[in-house]
Amino acid sequence: MKYADVILPVPLQGMFTYAVPEGMSVAVGVRVLVTFGRSKNYLGIVAKIHEVKPEGYEVKPVQAVMDAEPIVTDRQLRLWHWIADYYLSPVGEVYKAALPAGLKAEDGYRPKTETYIRLTEQYRSVAALHIALNVLSRARKQLEAFTEYLALSHWDEAENGVEPVEVTREELMNVSAASAETLKLLVKRGMLETYEVEVGRLNHGGNYHPELIKPLSAAQQEAYNQILMSMMKKPVTLLHGVTSSGKTEVYIHLIQRALEHKQQVLYLLPEIALTVQMMQRLQRVFGDRLGIYHSKYSDAERVEIWQKQLSQNPYDIILGARSAVFLPFRQLGLVIVDEEHESSYKQQDPAPRYHARSAAIVLAQMYGAKTLLGTATPSLESYHNAKTGKYALVEMKERYQGIEMPEIQVVDTADLQHRKMMAGAFSPLLLVRIREALERGEQAILFQNRRGFAPVVECHQCGWVPTCQHCDVSLTLHRQLNQLTCHYCGYTYRIPTECPCCGSTELRTRGYGTEKIEQQVRETFPDARIARMDLDTTRTRNAYERIINDFSAGRTNILIGTQMISKGLDFDRVSVVGIIHADAMLNQPDFRAYEHAFMMMSQVAGRAGRKNKRGLVILQTKQKDVPVIRQVVHNDYAGLYRDLIAERQAFRYPPYYRLVYVYLKHRHDATVQTAAYEMGTRLRQWFGSRVLGPDKPSVAKVKQQNIRKLVLKLELGIDMKKVREYLLLAQSQILADKRYSSLQVYFDVDPL
Repeated sequence: MKYADVILPVPLQGMFTYAVPEGMSVAVGVRVLVTFGRSKNYLGIVAKIHEVKPEGYEVKPVQAVMDAEPIVTDRQLRLWHWIADYYLSPVGEVYKAALPAGLKAEDGYRPKTETYIRLTEQYRSVAALHIALNVLSRARKQLEAFTEYLALSHWDEAENGVEPVEVTREELMNVSAASAETLKLLVKRGMLETYEVEVGRLNHGGNYHPELIKPLSAAQQEAYNQILMSMMKKPVTLLHGVTSSGKTEVYIHLIQRALEHKQQVLYLLPEIALTVQMMQRLQRVFGDRLGIYHSKYSDAERVEIWQKQLSQNPYDIILGARSAVFLPFRQLGLVIVDEEHESSYKQQDPAPRYHARSAAIVLAQMYGAKTLLGTATPSLESYHNAKTGKYALVEMKERYQGIEMPEIQVVDTADLQHRKMMAGAFSPLLLVRIREALERGEQAILFQNRRGFAPVVECHQCGWVPTCQHCDVSLTLHRQLNQLTCHYCGYTYRIPTECPCCGSTELRTRGYGTEKIEQQVRETFPDARIARMDLDTTRTRNAYERIINDFSAGRTNILIGTQMISKGLDFDRVSVVGIIHADAMLNQPDFRAYEHAFMMMSQVAGRAGRKNKRGLVILQTKQKDVPVIRQVVHNDYAGLYRDLIAERQAFRYPPYYRLVYVYLKHRHDATVQTAAYEMGTRLRQWFGSRVLGPDKPSVAKVKQQNIRKLVLKLELGIDMKKVREYLLLAQSQILADKRYSSLQVYFDVDPL
């Protein structure tokens, strides 16, 4: 009799064996319907077929086979198992992360639609719009929503024959903070109407136009040639090119070469926001040979892309974020990991806590493909691998067309505050330079890596600060939404009118979020067109595209944002960049704080002076003498590397040691404390002084779960197979204790 080892989407180690009934045709990679436990049905993936009957329990039969052909390839299964093994995660968790939801559900998927908003026929004229605005003058919320719709759809350009931009209902509600009821009233008045659009559509990007590929400059050609030579010798090449050196054009030529050799290409980006510009750039050349894959796309679309990749006519190029590594490929020949330094490539929660860069390198090796890691600010680990010969290294040290690197001026905000010369979050120099840029018809970017209005609300009398009842953190004020929000669990609270401790009504905000920066910019530059790009303004699929396109087209003058705006976006008119508060990056309790601060500030600075003119960056900090500030000013990555690599070696950190964090969570603090000490004792029996802790992390309670952390520092060359065996054994032993029945124990391998 045949048996099938099946991967189930459950957080349990290993696979589960089922009997294959006589006459049933089962293959590796197909979905099967099976019963798990007493009565729970799951769709699982067949990973192995054999004739060895398990002993010790009754083997249940496979109930049904859902596919005529495999939907998961052998190489995909190998990648799943590698991720599960390396990152100490059940393979069922990898399955849950890898497959689109529509392929995990018993009833399949249905193409989804999205609700859009538009003006009704009778209000599509200037005269009618004036009437509507007068009618709504006494209905403030409706008026705000209606005028926001007009702004988003660019109806002011309709007189010039420009078609209005389509606006989704969700986007309008998000941007205008309007409720569903407010929009219903506008529909009831006959001013707006809704319509449905199917969003589960594949990319129809037009024809293939290789003739549109631009010729490379001398520096780009040299880098291209070096990359081809390095790929003959090593499987992984690191391309270290300064911002605006033209790395993307080199990528395009490498992609074209892969297509000429009948190979597929996987092009990874760290953020969904980046796919907007890159998609447009690649689509012009490669047309419908390009497929896009990321989590903002509808599930129906992701299912369709998955199925197309399994077909005889798959996309030749996949452009996507982290999850694109899980797609099926036939002839993968090149993997590009752009902005390879980005922490967004590391999955945090839920499991598996994999790093897409590492997974992409392993995936490429499975196909015999080559991997290119590209960045202006390499991660220390990747640069170390290149300097020690594990990776090849190619450098591009000059900007395209000889454009100068931006001038970076450091402003000492501690001194300015002492002299009472700061205008809110802005130094006089920054305000002057923004005003001059606007007068010249140029654009500015303001970077503040914290969303919301203010990170802290505080009682002026007694110092009380509102905190989350579920987490060990203060609440962030979101004034536009008129609420306090926990950025860890998402729970929201009403804004208090008085202090519950002393009764004072003098509640004030401390610190600046992007929303507060936006308010002050609007007050200072009332005639400027301003946009904000953070998690709050980009919750919808179309929001990224609209913000970026509006800024690229010059429809907005000032863009305010979090780290989203630092990630490789190209804007031709940006002449001034302001880094509002560098200290927030420098003061993180993390051994990578200076590395991440250098990367983020250098990347943001690189947005300035993209065409025909040197840009200016105003870097505001209270710590102007910190070495990393000087290294940012001089774009001295080599100096940063020398300083940090010596520290890493001295204090036993990557790349000289490997880290594994062990997390324990429980509702009761005393229970997790006891369990953590027991876990630490068990691990020290095997690993000795390599184990540090347990300690409370900086945020020690999230979603009612109290947290403890143990750290393993493992020297290179240690038997990682044994390490994993011991860690999983310790996990199973402690979870078998009845005192810890609801305890969570999980691992973060190579944490960021």
